[in-house]
Amino acid sequence: MREPSPDWSAEDALDHLRMLASAENRAGMARFGINTGNALGVGNTTLRQVARKLKRDHRRALYLWATGVREARLLAAFTDEPESVTREQCRSWAGDFDSWDIVDGVAALFVETPFWRDLIDEFAADEREFVRRTAFAMLALAAVHRKKEPDATFLGYLPLIGAHARDTRNFVRKAVNWALRQIGKRSLALHAPALDMALSLAASQDKTARWIGKDAARELSDAKTLARISRRSSSPS
Repeated sequence: MREPSPDWSAEDALDHLRMLASAENRAGMARFGINTGNALGVGNTTLRQVARKLKRDHRRALYLWATGVREARLLAAFTDEPESVTREQCRSWAGDFDSWDIVDGVAALFVETPFWRDLIDEFAADEREFVRRTAFAMLALAAVHRKKEPDATFLGYLPLIGAHARDTRNFVRKAVNWALRQIGKRSLALHAPALDMALSLAASQDKTARWIGKDAARELSDAKTLARISRRSSSPS
């Protein structure tokens, strides 16, 4: 089997992915709630290894996405050029989302765009389950990866979390919970308000909000979590 080359075309990359296909892996993905209708059964660890050997290429990413193949779409997200991504592309790709793993993989690309905050607001207002999940997956990932973003940005998103904490759909509620936990773990300054929101939701009469709040409060109250936040906040930037 050929090793991936930086200048591979979309066809080369797709042929390589097909050679890596695994029915056993595909069955395992299905057990984790991944839509395997267009999946080859290539794990994300392998996909990221392939992505690291390819250079970023916007045109190739668009071609890979258009194939509809799960692994090709994730590879598109891992190797696209954020500076070439447009709002229209983000909206189009979000409209194609049909599985939580695709959402989370592509959300990492979306948070690299200069208009990521606009996308969060737009997608959170969208009633489609996977599009709304995208907003909160982006928020969770931005809290981790956008190191230079001021904490005030994330503090300002707590009301959005509260507004959607009663969405009963599984892939939305899990992403809302994820976003709340990641914001709370970002810094000491954000920990207290995030924990306050978690405790407030935990006391809600609404079953979904109560689950989100209790789960987030459990992690944010953990001594090891607090120690990690303290170390991170005290280390030089």
